[in-house]
Parts: sequence; structure tokens; C-alpha cells
Amino acid sequence: MLELLSPAGSPEAVTAAVQNGADAVYLGCGDFNARRRARNFTPDDLARACAYCHVRGVKVYLTLNTLLSDRELAAALDLAAFANEIGVDAVLVQDLGLAQALRRRFPDLPLHGSTQMTVHSLAGVEFCAKMGLSRVVLSRELDREAIAYICRRAPVEVEVFVHGALCMCYSGQCFLSAMLGGRSGNRGLCAQPCRLPYNGGHPLSLKDSSLAGHLKELDEMGVACVKIEGRMKRPEYVAVVTGVYAAALREGREPTEEELRALENAFSRSGFTQGYYLGETGPEMFGVRAEGDPPESLFAAARESYRRETPQVGLTLSATLRAGQPAALSVQDDLGHTVQVQGAVPEPARARATTEEDVRGQLGKTGGTPYAVTSLHLAVEPGLAVPKSALNALRREALERLTDLRAAPPPRRVLPDTPTPSVPGPSGPPEFIFSLRAPEQLTPELWALPHRFIDLPAAAFVRDPERVRAARADGAKFRVALPRVCWDRERHELDAQLDAAAALGAEAALAPTWDLLQAAKDHGFACWGDFGLGVYNSRTLEAMAALGFAGATASFELKLPMVRGLSKPLPLEAIVYGRLPLMLLEQAPGGRAADGLTDRLGVTFPLLPTFGGRWELLNSQVLYLADKADWKSLGLAAARLLFTDESPRRCVQVAQEYRAGGQPPKPFTRGLYYRDVE
Repeated sequence: MLELLSPAGSPEAVTAAVQNGADAVYLGCGDFNARRRARNFTPDDLARACAYCHVRGVKVYLTLNTLLSDRELAAALDLAAFANEIGVDAVLVQDLGLAQALRRRFPDLPLHGSTQMTVHSLAGVEFCAKMGLSRVVLSRELDREAIAYICRRAPVEVEVFVHGALCMCYSGQCFLSAMLGGRSGNRGLCAQPCRLPYNGGHPLSLKDSSLAGHLKELDEMGVACVKIEGRMKRPEYVAVVTGVYAAALREGREPTEEELRALENAFSRSGFTQGYYLGETGPEMFGVRAEGDPPESLFAAARESYRRETPQVGLTLSATLRAGQPAALSVQDDLGHTVQVQGAVPEPARARATTEEDVRGQLGKTGGTPYAVTSLHLAVEPGLAVPKSALNALRREALERLTDLRAAPPPRRVLPDTPTPSVPGPSGPPEFIFSLRAPEQLTPELWALPHRFIDLPAAAFVRDPERVRAARADGAKFRVALPRVCWDRERHELDAQLDAAAALGAEAALAPTWDLLQAAKDHGFACWGDFGLGVYNSRTLEAMAALGFAGATASFELKLPMVRGLSKPLPLEAIVYGRLPLMLLEQAPGGRAADGLTDRLGVTFPLLPTFGGRWELLNSQVLYLADKADWKSLGLAAARLLFTDESPRRCVQVAQEYRAGGQPPKPFTRGLYYRDVE
């Protein structure tokens, strides 16, 4: 049966989830999780939650699913060491460097790939398995056909979101909040600017998803776990939603109409959508939160549901009362734990003898505990007397010892940490990479300028091969910019483009997600990692070098001193010019305007089409550093000029300015290189 995974943004939410039937909960502790604005847990809270859940047969998953700086990794590893010690059942990760460090140091601690890893293909799941992850959370944009394809072939467990808020952007690829206000979604502090008005409406605000009605189908596909989103929600919300899905899964059915109304009353944005899952995208997927609070009667009932203990653990009891022998009780739980306790020797009855019915009545009193007696075996000799208080004490002692056994963490290894060696980068100024969006931007004037690579989208090698041949004849060096998302059913199209690029002499490929590393290698390209991989620390670069990457791109959420401080075991590049991509969208925004999206201040963000019918939302201002010098001394192997909507002439002009110096256009931005990002 599907595992039901519920959110817990507070200790009370843990109780709400467990008492309403969750099989597992996920929660954050401290600052290293994707919901840092939730109440979250202290280490003591975490230990108590872990014991509480394990006694009741519920798993606990700790979210460590943000990008971490070199300075933060040590504290994150300390937290993971504590989680490993108290028996947390798995840790969710986004950061590849952290994942590698956890696998080395805590080999028995299961790791799950967060949706922040942007895994949307079988190759992505296989990559995660290679990195030692035992489960992967798929991108929420995938439809039922894509999920089923992956599940049938996945070497590890697959988890999907079944209910809750939908981000407009692919998780792990959104930089809108960071760029506008310095609060990074990749660092757990998204300010949700997508919910604000643009173009007079809310074209980036999707309804919440609800796959109620498709549970049997997900189970038949081979999905291992269905996940409810909502660590920022109240415990009452967690109770309502968990209760609805738990009842449906337990009874092998879909939610009823009454239960569906309860889900909508608990929280919705103009109702729910199944658009991504059904492959039916469009205007009907968009919505905003309705004004008003949930019905008080719904949340009052929800509070009552977790204020009392609901027995969830079945027990088998065996009791023996024999003359001349201590009263004995054996208790066995669903996990195979067995506890045996003894009491006083029964005395001959002077008045009324203790009957089997008396023993059954006292030993079966497990109210207020997580336990329910499902089977009771008695051997009671006649003519003996045992006080009810003695039977109660026998039961209490057995259950207390059983509780201790269930709460005890499993034995796990802790291996020495392997420090990351510090490898300096080049001491001189970086070479240039000209990253083009369209082949029309490729001109003799541009390719004549010194460069390490010229990036072209994979489709450009099919669309305009003659221009590429001319440039190659003059010594231009090409790198194929792979699509930021490529579903399994789109791979044949990409493979044809890569074949064309290889035939035209392209030397390397630029992979924006982990799944395309192998595709690049299969076509004979040296593979560089793009900004979408979230290179935020030295351990990630070390892991990428071990995987065979030829180079990597530093996250543009890093400040320049942080880039300088990175160990560079492989060539590192940084984007130093261009309209930075802020969102990657599976579908066009609602009510899309031809020239982009305009916010309440009149600022317009360009919107451009990309591979697979997807869209990229770009920053309103161009990143410009040609008049600065500090980016030249960061130990970079290459500096990338990212051209999007520039004319061919402007591309050449910018490239010349970065060689000789220039003045910023108006308006412009320095990006996040000089600002602190939370």
C-alpha cells in the first residue's frame, strides 16, 4: 500500500498527522530546510518527535534540502549526526555536496532526493540511485504517463506530491524571490512573489494540487509514497488532509464527496487542479486564495482528532497464572519485539478466584496508549487469586518496556569525515564563454573574438548548421546548451539534436540538471554543469569532479567572495552578464502578455519560449559587471556572457566591453554578487 507522508511544521502538527493516520512525517530542524519560516524543531523537539512517531509505527524524515555554503556544511553535518543517532528514518537532500558527505560519514542513514533536485526523468532517478539515494521525489509538473514510465523502471523508490500548493516554477530552478528580495527559495526562505499580481491579475499563482481520485492509479503505477505539502500550514489543516487520505488508502477507495469538501474547506485557491497529472494545462489551473477562514466546526473537530490517543499498534498478549509460579505476561508487537515480565506468585483463593475473564479485562485496558490488544492467549489455573492492581502493574510494566524498545534508535555506523582539499583556481583572468539563445546571434564578428566556448541551444545545430560550419571553419569552439528540462518522451528529439551537434564538431555540452550528464557522455561530449545544479559549496564541486564533469557553473546566488573561496577541483565558470533566468515554467503564465509580465511597479520581466513548449521568465534588468574588476580574480576558468534577447550587434558590443571596459546600460543590476542572500 502507498505510504502516506504528511507535513509537520511544528510538534503539534506531528501529533495531528500521526493521530490521523500518517505513515510518515517530514519536518525541519534549524535553518537547513526548504521551509525555514515554519516553526520547525529544536534538537530536543526532534528527538521527542522521533520517539513519539516510532512508538506509534510512524517514520520520520528530516529535511536538509537547501543549498549550503562551505561555512554551513559543518553545522549541517552535526545536525545529521544527531539525526543519525536518534534514529531519523531518512534525510531529504538537495545539495549534492551534502549528500556525498552524508553518504561517506553515515552509511546507514537513508537519503531521499528532494523535489528541489528537479528530477523529472528516469535518468535523473538513476543518477540519484548512483549517488546512494534510496528514494526520489519527482517534479510536480510530470503527468501520469511520465510518472508511470519512471516507476516501471526506477531502481529506487519514487515519491510524488498528492496534495498541496503548486509552485509555478520547477522546484530547484526558481530565483525570483532571491533576485527581487534576497530571500532564496533554494535556501528555504521563498517570499512567494509568484502569488503577487502581474499584468493586472495573478498569472503565476496556481491552484493547489489534489490527486484525490487517483490513489489507486498511483498505487498500481508503483509509486512508493504520496506526499502532502504544507509545513507552513496549521496542525488542524494537517489533521484534516491526512485524515481524508489515510481513510481512503486504508479502505482501498478514493475520497468521498464529503471528504473532498473537507479538503477544499481546509484550504484551497479557487478549488484544486489535477492539470499537470492529467496533462491538461491551461487557464483553469490558476487561482488565488479565497478570503475567509476555514469553518470553525471543521478545525474544531480536527483538534479533537489529535487531542486523544488513537490506538494504532496491534499487540499479541500471552499470560500465565499457575500455582507456585510468578504471574507471567508476554507481549509481542507488529515489528516482532517481544517483552516478558513477571509479577507476584498467585495465592490460593480465599473467597473468589481470579477467572480468565478477570485477567482478560485487566490486561486489555490499553486505553490512552498507542496500543490495542488484537490477540490474547491465557492460561489461568482455577482456584488462584491475583489482585487487579497486580495485573494492571504487570500490563503497565510490559507496555513501558515495549515502548522503550520501539523508541530505541537502530545501531548505525559513524565513519570519519574526509575533509575537502583546497584546490586553487587559475590566477589569471578567465576566458570568455559567449552563450547564445539563437543562431542569428552567431556572427563572424563575435566568433572572431577570443573565447573558450560559444554556447548554442541543442536545437540550433539542426536549425542552422551552415552558420555553425562557417564558424567552425574559422576556429570557433562550440558547447551544446542542453535543455533545462527534458522528459523521457522528449529524449529522442534531444538525441537527434546532439547527434547533429557532434557531427558539426561541438566539443562539450552544458547540463542544467543531473539527468543529462549521461546523455552528454553518451554522445561523446565533455560535460559542464550549468547554474541549475546549484553549485554552492566545495563538496559539490568535488563530487562533480568524481562523477566526470569537465567543469561547473557557480550558483549566481553566491556573493563574489564566496565564489573566490570555493575549492576548484575542476574548472569553474560564473555568469557575469545577461538577463538571469528567474523561473522555468512548464506552461505559459495565465493571461500572458506578448512582451512578458509587468509587476505592480511597472517593471516588466521578459518571457521567452524554450525547449518542449516551456517558458523562461527572465530578470527585468541586465546583469552587468564590465566596469568592475573583482570578478576577474575569483579563480574562474571562464566568465559567461549570457545573451538572450540582444541583437547580434549588441552581443558583439558587450563582448568587446568585457574585454576593454564599458559603462552599464540603464537600468542594470549587479545581481546577487554583492548582496547577502538569505
